[in-house]
Amino acid sequence: MARLKPCPTVCAITIEDHSSSLILHQKPDPKRPIFMTSASSPSQQGKVWFITGASTGFGRLLAEHLLAQGANVVATARKPEQLTDLTTKYAANVQILPLDITSQPQIDAAVKDALARFGHVDVLVNNAGYGLTGAFEEVTEDEFMPMFNTNVFGLIAVTKAFLPQFRARRSGNIVNLSSIGGLIGSAGWGYYNATKFAVEGLSMALAGEMEPLGVYVTVVEPGPFRTDFLGRSGVEAKEIIPDYTQSAGAARQYLNTQSGKQPGDPQRAVEAIIVAVSAPKPPKHLLLGKIALKRWKTRLAEWETELSEWESTTVGADFPEGQ
Repeated sequence: MARLKPCPTVCAITIEDHSSSLILHQKPDPKRPIFMTSASSPSQQGKVWFITGASTGFGRLLAEHLLAQGANVVATARKPEQLTDLTTKYAANVQILPLDITSQPQIDAAVKDALARFGHVDVLVNNAGYGLTGAFEEVTEDEFMPMFNTNVFGLIAVTKAFLPQFRARRSGNIVNLSSIGGLIGSAGWGYYNATKFAVEGLSMALAGEMEPLGVYVTVVEPGPFRTDFLGRSGVEAKEIIPDYTQSAGAARQYLNTQSGKQPGDPQRAVEAIIVAVSAPKPPKHLLLGKIALKRWKTRLAEWETELSEWESTTVGADFPEGQ
């Protein structure tokens, strides 16, 4: 299928927000326990990180945190002018590049420029992505295809462009931003879920191919984090069908009422990602936030119950032993 250019009217939203949004300004809460500080984070001195979607959200915070630790960062965005302030403070360590991950020429140019500047990339972070809410029947192809082109096909294209250098180096990390919505489907988020389920499957297959070569793949599954994903960045499918008010309509209500109330701390999230990447054996899955963990444990318990109830039907689908 040909990849379509993202529609400028489709913006980033999702109940399990992870990236393309602005961080809401908030006062530090002295009563909250310290998750991690720059001083206690694993050292990134000299490491080279390549981050897509780095102008806002997790991507921006991750870039800033890494640069403060002495890492070299290639920060990419469709609007690189939003990142120019980083060059003032970290000129020696940062490279700002334009990158629309749905454009193969831009991908090729960004990879070439990054390798020319730093010689290699230690960590690729596929952070660029966005979501869309609406019932399965409500969302049009013009609304969902640009999201697939970014969340799935763009991620594939960027990753493939870097695989030769990872294979040659026999080391490194690939971090793919998914969502708890990549593990659990929810009414009103079906097309977004589909893109993130794809990221999950691709990541696990890629992990099986790259780990024998010394390259680790981690897929990150955040729950709701306190960004502006549900605020000014939030967009719904244009069509509303009343029959879906009690199901998919709940997603629309969440979008319109919960911005700024999400329990996830974006700063702690990016620090957790660095901890995971720096581990001797990085996890294949990294859930972030209590809500994500609780939802996944509940889903696993429900799944186990269902498997038990239908076990005889399941095993009965095989040929009898000996045949």
